[in-house]
Amino acid sequence: MSDTSVIDAILERMRRVAVLGIKTEAQRDQPAFYVPEYLAGAGIEIVPVPVYYPDAKTILGQPVYRRLADVPGDLDLVDVFRRPQDIEQHVDDILAKHPHVVWFQLGIRNDAVAARLQAAGIEVVQDKCLLVEHRRWAQTRRA
Repeated sequence: MSDTSVIDAILERMRRVAVLGIKTEAQRDQPAFYVPEYLAGAGIEIVPVPVYYPDAKTILGQPVYRRLADVPGDLDLVDVFRRPQDIEQHVDDILAKHPHVVWFQLGIRNDAVAARLQAAGIEVVQDKCLLVEHRRWAQTRRA
């Protein structure tokens, strides 16, 4: 999905975002850290779900969860920082949590997984940078 009005509607209602594949502060120069850091600075609640870093207990000051299904409460969006071929292993976890939206970051596309998620009633955005789209949306709101 790339319709700007659909993306704007997602961003308008986005309050709580789990970041699957988030990096730690030690990797702050990588998108999987600085994108969620930007979102946190914009007032979005970030729920870290790292794939690696077993010793990490908090990221961005928030408690770490190892699976999406373990995150308490609803999620507006799951921001995915995983290679396309690695997303399949997370599908059952995503489906168990059933977020409103799953967002595959820029350069990430997996049409088979997207189709499965959409069939379960989950909106999917592929190959778009959440930071870039949020900045664009925020700018249009100020104009």
